[in-house]
Amino acid sequence: QVQLVESGGGLVQAGGSLRLSCAASGRTSSSRNMGWLRQAPGQERELVAAIDWSGSKTYYTDSVKGRFTISRDNAKNAVLLQMNSLKPEDTAVYYCAADSRLYTSNSYYTPGVYNIWGQGTQVTVSS
Repeated sequence: QVQLVESGGGLVQAGGSLRLSCAASGRTSSSRNMGWLRQAPGQERELVAAIDWSGSKTYYTDSVKGRFTISRDNAKNAVLLQMNSLKPEDTAVYYCAADSRLYTSNSYYTPGVYNIWGQGTQVTVSS
């Protein structure tokens, strides 16, 4: 089974940057689609960005396009989320998540395929 550990959250002023890291354990982690989801208080969990298992396809929700970049380093079993030009509305708990399927890019941009979760890391953007 895959285990995911996030790091890199914190408090930042609006306009600032943070980089979230996700360390994945398990031999199959490089074969899975990976995503970053976030949940703000009182709101549903939202798929922010996703990358397919090969690293050739990426997805971003509209509100972060041009500001966030997802990448993966399969040699290090790591997935990164670079967040620039942060806004107060980006404040949330950010979760790294993995697709339970292997070697398929089908629906990698769909929140429902991500059902292996990390513990989450808090991102707070002050105005």
